[in-house]
Amino acid sequence: MPASTMTKRLTISLLFAVFGGLALAASAFGVRAVGIYANNMDSVGKRKQIAKVTGRSCERGGSTRAFKVQVGKRTQECIYRTPVIGRDIEVSATARLLSGTPRDMRKRTFVALDVRTGGGGKYQLAVFPRLRKYQLRKDSPGGTRKFLAIGKHIKRIHGINQANLLRLRAFNREDTQAKGDVRLTVFIGGKRQAVVTDPSGAELQGRFSGFSIGSGKNATGAVGSFDDVGVRVPSPF
Repeated sequence: MPASTMTKRLTISLLFAVFGGLALAASAFGVRAVGIYANNMDSVGKRKQIAKVTGRSCERGGSTRAFKVQVGKRTQECIYRTPVIGRDIEVSATARLLSGTPRDMRKRTFVALDVRTGGGGKYQLAVFPRLRKYQLRKDSPGGTRKFLAIGKHIKRIHGINQANLLRLRAFNREDTQAKGDVRLTVFIGGKRQAVVTDPSGAELQGRFSGFSIGSGKNATGAVGSFDDVGVRVPSPF
């Protein structure tokens, strides 16, 4: 068999192997999406890939296996982003609200995932571990907040120091006349909790994806950690 023919067959086999592997990875998550970023936060270099978006006083560090954050003085929320910039994004992470958080603050403190962050707006999945509650929020650039979905008494939300497996997806819908429609999907503990369509998603121009910790009031002293952060995009296959 000519060498050129063997080379072509080998190339085709490798392409099928790569595409097949990506398809299996997407299937494992139960969505048609392909992973483009993963960070288990187990080294200084990996934790340095995460950048702060906003937060007056946010202290990071203190863990060798996760991205640990402590909210400082006069700060409501500390928001961080991955290196991935994009509109149609799915972000996931294992989040914990840690026992270093003052007891009187635990009920009102959330850990969260964020997509389309920037320009004063974002979509956010905020989880309150102490209350076993979640909120899917939309913060508009003008400063208004809209609650798109709320869940209470969710057994898959775990308490202080325990792992919460969170995933938030925001994809523009192509099957509607209004191209600004955004389909948002919330997963907690591997189970889908909410599917919402936002007809005015075009007003969010931000492209950052990441995570945060905070409170509706002053969150000074709140402590949380994030690891196993992943970002996926719609599958082309």
